[in-house]
Amino acid sequence: MNVEEVVQYWLELAEDDWPVAEHLLASGDHHYALFFGHLYLEKLLKALVVKATEEHAPRTHNLLFLAERAGLAVPDDKHDVLLRVTGYNIETRYPEERAAARKRYTREYTESELKMIQEVGQWLKSELKPE
Repeated sequence: MNVEEVVQYWLELAEDDWPVAEHLLASGDHHYALFFGHLYLEKLLKALVVKATEEHAPRTHNLLFLAERAGLAVPDDKHDVLLRVTGYNIETRYPEERAAARKRYTREYTESELKMIQEVGQWLKSELKPE
């Protein structure tokens, strides 16, 4: 495995997902916007896992597990965001949660969450830079 190529692969996939999250927000699909926000962070974390371990990233959607696997020291504020955003992945995938999620995720809430997701994403990308 070429570590740098796999890291770049995950980074490019993440960068492809971010505009989708923004588009979904603009179209009013708030719960799906948050789902794509999750995908964005998940793929950045998988890039970090590959960089840290020189192994393929595990097939999981748990952002905190991926952060731990990448050896990141996650500050409390970012820990809370990763925990909450992992929940968006679950809530969007399972139909019994969708109706409640659609009511809960207003435009204002979703905008705020996407802003925090973007900030965490910037932090993760800074962790990818060569030392």
